[in-house]
Amino acid sequence: MTADIEVVRNARSRRAKLSVDPASGRVRLTLPTRTPIKAALRWAEQQRVWIDRQRARLPQARPFAPGAILPVDDAMLSIAWAEDAPRRIARNGDTLTCGGPIDGLSRRIEAWLKREALRILTDDTAEFAARADVTVAKVSVGDPRSRWGSCASSGVIRYSWRLILAPAFVRRSTVAHEVAHRVHMNHGPAFHALADALTEGDPEESRAWLRANGAALHWFGRES
Repeated sequence: MTADIEVVRNARSRRAKLSVDPASGRVRLTLPTRTPIKAALRWAEQQRVWIDRQRARLPQARPFAPGAILPVDDAMLSIAWAEDAPRRIARNGDTLTCGGPIDGLSRRIEAWLKREALRILTDDTAEFAARADVTVAKVSVGDPRSRWGSCASSGVIRYSWRLILAPAFVRRSTVAHEVAHRVHMNHGPAFHALADALTEGDPEESRAWLRANGAALHWFGRES
């Protein structure tokens, strides 16, 4: 089996389909249930020019390294690292100061961003929940590949921590969308009317931003 091609069986597929995930760069070969895998992989190998072309269009990796610039809640923060500085990350204006071993820097920066994301998204959620006159049981953050937020019937709302790297209007529009699900657990007309009423500005602008730039958010913290 070709090492860099992930094979997925899908009973609803009628033919072999090759794709490159813009959020991860993974090459995926989706096959109908009964399609012979060896023949399908030979076909996929013949598409190397197309695969390379798609990979060349992927977002640029943005490692959490000294000197890197991070968009955080509409501010541009630079990472300032010195080995003899305190390990604890601190924000001083537009600078994130940190020390300790360079090997653990990326992990510590990501942990700080997750804490910031949880703090800000919790505040945003409380604000929109008050506007909608609903309760939210809990707010949490994770790193899903396929969605920016989700709302469970239990009242738990979960977001991608990477929303902290998006413009504030995009993050807040996502929050409005999930809070609206506390009233309507569907995507019917009443839900969209409430979500649009809660959203500040045009909700299509935030959706358009995520379609154009959302995949790039998953490349922050990745090595080149």
